[in-house]
Amino acid sequence: MAAIIQVENVAKTYRVGKVNVPAVRGVSFEVERGEFLSVVGPSGSGKSTLFYILGGLAQADSGRVLIDGTDFASTTDSERTRLRRQKIGFVFQKFNLLPTLTARNNIEIARDIAGAEANHDAEHFHHITQLLGIDKRLNHLPSELSGGEQQRVALARALINKPAIVLADEPTGNLDTENSAIVLEMLRRSNQELGQTILMITHNPEAAQFGDRILHFRDGQVVTPELDPQWSGAAHSKGTESKVRQP
Repeated sequence: MAAIIQVENVAKTYRVGKVNVPAVRGVSFEVERGEFLSVVGPSGSGKSTLFYILGGLAQADSGRVLIDGTDFASTTDSERTRLRRQKIGFVFQKFNLLPTLTARNNIEIARDIAGAEANHDAEHFHHITQLLGIDKRLNHLPSELSGGEQQRVALARALINKPAIVLADEPTGNLDTENSAIVLEMLRRSNQELGQTILMITHNPEAAQFGDRILHFRDGQVVTPELDPQWSGAAHSKGTESKVRQP
């Protein structure tokens, strides 16, 4: 199956005062179309920097990121914005909901931004919000929702336009066990039922096992599972990756 995400020797260094701090160090990997990839690693390992580079929200210092064959480095700002609208849905740990908009409007704004490119499917909207258990909360502001409900609204927003790729950065990081399970199950269903490619950043080995494959990240590099002390070793490993069975 053809790769929809190709990462080729990507590196990124930040300047902190007078010190250069490498965040991503020459990383290369591919994600096949329709795959659910979990990227695991401790805080400070460079996972979130990788997330922003993959989403075109930050530029690598070197290397290439190709999204469905398009090289981010060769595009203009407007072209990258259009590519994100057409291809990518984002889920962030901190929800990033607009406080003055209702849950419904926070979801629909993704379609409004995409404009004519969006898939305005009322049945899909109802299906997603019902599965996520927020269909009765759509007229509430974010301040009137629990943290779990806010993250489920954010997930609905990411899925509403049926993007080919969903990038999720610690989507369960601020959630309790029950809400974490709802979010992870919805990501898995989106992957299995809609064929969406999911790349999920997480520090949680249990959440990571919802993926088809696990990539271990440490000190800005892809490492073998044996070099990742957070990993429980429950999954069968092959090279720098772990293959996992859907729980």
